[in-house]
Amino acid sequence: MKIQAAVLYAPGVPFAIEPLDLASPRYGEVLVRVVAAGVCHSDWHLMTGATAHTMPVVAGHEGAGVVEAVGPGVERLRIGDHVALNWAPSCGTCFYCLHDRPSLCGTFVEPIWAGTMLDGTTRLSKDGDPVYHFSALACFADHAVVPAAACVPLDKAVPLPIAALIGCAVTTGVGAVLNTAQVRPGSSVAVYGAGGVGLSIIMGAKLVGAGRIIAIDTREAKGDMARSFGATDFLPAGPDTVDSIRRMTSGRGADYVFEAVGLPLVQEECLAAVRPGGTVVLAGVAPMGSGTNLPGAIITRQEKTITGTYYGSANPARDFPLYADLYRQGRLDLDRLISHTYRLDQINEAYADMLNGGVARGLILL
Repeated sequence: MKIQAAVLYAPGVPFAIEPLDLASPRYGEVLVRVVAAGVCHSDWHLMTGATAHTMPVVAGHEGAGVVEAVGPGVERLRIGDHVALNWAPSCGTCFYCLHDRPSLCGTFVEPIWAGTMLDGTTRLSKDGDPVYHFSALACFADHAVVPAAACVPLDKAVPLPIAALIGCAVTTGVGAVLNTAQVRPGSSVAVYGAGGVGLSIIMGAKLVGAGRIIAIDTREAKGDMARSFGATDFLPAGPDTVDSIRRMTSGRGADYVFEAVGLPLVQEECLAAVRPGGTVVLAGVAPMGSGTNLPGAIITRQEKTITGTYYGSANPARDFPLYADLYRQGRLDLDRLISHTYRLDQINEAYADMLNGGVARGLILL
């Protein structure tokens, strides 16, 4: 079938909206009509070259839609199902899946980074030449063929734009609090970065009853936004940020510090902002090949813990429906996270708005 997609041909070149050929789903695959796709920094990293990927590529890894066709061997999905898309599909049988770390699945990692389906081929093409899929989803398009394992059915009462957010920002941020750090009620939490993931971390910290939630961002305009999501305090990023965090936490530093920016210098500052015995959680994706200086002497003598969180240490089949239920109960205010919507042909404008910092999360509606 012919589809419309946003294609990236090289770093630094704007997305091009053009028709592509999309092949039918093969064994274990599903055709999804994409309804909503989130505007996320992880796709922008392809544009800057911070994330290396085979090109041309259709980006888009935060999405939701309706199942329109299923390939052979697909039994748990039906035509008409509403699904949130999972950009880290898992096989269920490898070492990591059996140890409840499906986002680290060893079966899918190689083809995902190669930009193909599990069989090593693409379903996208232009004039007979392959076009690659980002994160096995490629949902900056009106239709996508994805692995069945990348589809998590949700109740149709959950709006598909909300389901799209659950597919990345919400799961990454809320999951970092609930699954990775397991933040305790009454704790002090500092969150560096008030974008979609950072705001989701703030929502997660509020959900578990954190006592003080300090948001930090380079843009002072993000202060009111962060407070609306549950932050008790806001600090503009600068040379006095760590001292301010310590003053707010009895001179110790925060119990938990979350980094949702993806810059080594910010990651290093997080180590200074966390108290002895506290935990730093790195949720931002740093550029490939970059390095972060985290001095071992401090880590050892002050018993500070530094951990990464990939996709919020989530089990999407379990966590997507949980977050959807929390949304329906009014305990996760995900509607507030959608600050602007765009058409697919406005994708370059959407990323300009994201970089300017005026949005919580932009959504492309198809």
